Amino acid sequence: MATVSAPESRLGPIRQTYAGNDSFPHLTHAYTQVSQVVRETGLLGRRQGFYAMVGGVLALLFAGAITGFVLLGDSWFQLLIAAAFGILFTQVAFLSHEAAHKQILASGPANDRLARILAVGVVGISLGWWNSKHTRHHANPNRVGKDPDIEVDTVSFTEEDAAKASGALGFITRRQGWLFFPLLTLEGLNLHYLGFKHLLSRGPVKDRWTELALVTARFVIVLTPIFVFLPLGMAFAFIGVMLAVFGVYMGASFAPNHKGMPIIDAGAKLDFFTKQVRTSRNISGGWWATILMGGLNYQIEHHLFPNMPRPHLAKARELVREHCESLDVPYTETTLIQSYWIVIQYLNRVGLAARDPFDCYIVERFRKA
Repeated sequence: MATVSAPESRLGPIRQTYAGNDSFPHLTHAYTQVSQVVRETGLLGRRQGFYAMVGGVLALLFAGAITGFVLLGDSWFQLLIAAAFGILFTQVAFLSHEAAHKQILASGPANDRLARILAVGVVGISLGWWNSKHTRHHANPNRVGKDPDIEVDTVSFTEEDAAKASGALGFITRRQGWLFFPLLTLEGLNLHYLGFKHLLSRGPVKDRWTELALVTARFVIVLTPIFVFLPLGMAFAFIGVMLAVFGVYMGASFAPNHKGMPIIDAGAKLDFFTKQVRTSRNISGGWWATILMGGLNYQIEHHLFPNMPRPHLAKARELVREHCESLDVPYTETTLIQSYWIVIQYLNRVGLAARDPFDCYIVERFRKA
């Protein structure tokens, strides 16, 4: 069995690419075999009691944070409450993600309604925008030209994209590994912006007016008390901390899943099992990692069985690891800290391809000479 328990940098290149001539014919029926075992063991069954408990706990924590906000009043200790809200909104985003994958309730429409209420009405992100982006990611993780999660958005995830960066963006790109987590402080604001951009775009947008009504009500309910009860400077600081914590927490939960794993060439022909397992990375730690990351620590199992409830992922991990061992398929799992170091190394390696205007000028002069 090829289980990775240490950073990939010890085992070979930071980036591995599957090109158009890569294929694994003996794995054609690999997914069918493991999915049959999963169905027979009941791991795709709903766990509504578990999600009711998680929702109840989050509701109590929100009530506690609101109470703390009211009792503290005009105090810079309010920034601790702001950080707490950033954490709680991320936890609600995890639940919305699971509802969008039909993991929580019995019917698809009920899950969609729940996901929309949580994502738009509580977190403030457009579900329509998220679903479009996330569905494409699940269909083609780390595939060039098809996975929106490796498209350029300040950070470049392939050398080809990094090579196009110049000027201020090139400066960031060349240092993007070290700047990745600081940049995540802006990710919360970016997620809200992208949601509004989607809802206000031209052309048909599913549930546009429902989402606009929900997101408007959300921001009125969240922002009004902040500006009413806090001095103006403290109010902006409160919002800044809340957004920064939300952005870092979201990014730090999603980044370990695929960044630094093999990139699939646009023309590569890979079976479903191969492309999902080989491009995904699990995070070890068990129950605490599951709470911290909302089940995203079992990324391999989540990609193989997107509608599997969070409590069943640990059991599925045992089945998938055993299946990978029998097929000699690499099953990648690291600690959370190791995964962050891998991501930083990978982004720095990719960033070296960014153009430096000064270097380009010197090279050009020597070429002409």
